[in-house]
Amino acid sequence: MYFRHSTRLEARKLNIRGLARNLPDGSVEVLAQGTAAAVDELRRWLGRGPAHARVDEVREIPPGDIESIPEGFDAL
Repeated sequence: MYFRHSTRLEARKLNIRGLARNLPDGSVEVLAQGTAAAVDELRRWLGRGPAHARVDEVREIPPGDIESIPEGFDAL
């Protein structure tokens, strides 16, 4: 939960809405919506992650391929 919770805190600081959730393969999926500058900042943060996190890859998908984004930011 620490990565998801840290992502939620960072996203809220940047006024980004979306979610962070675990996937069956153990990876974490983050869906984010906000200003281009805020999303770029979150993307940079995700590449580092919180202390002691191991980030192997950050991928971006086109907005049209994303399901609906919730209000606020959830960590599921």
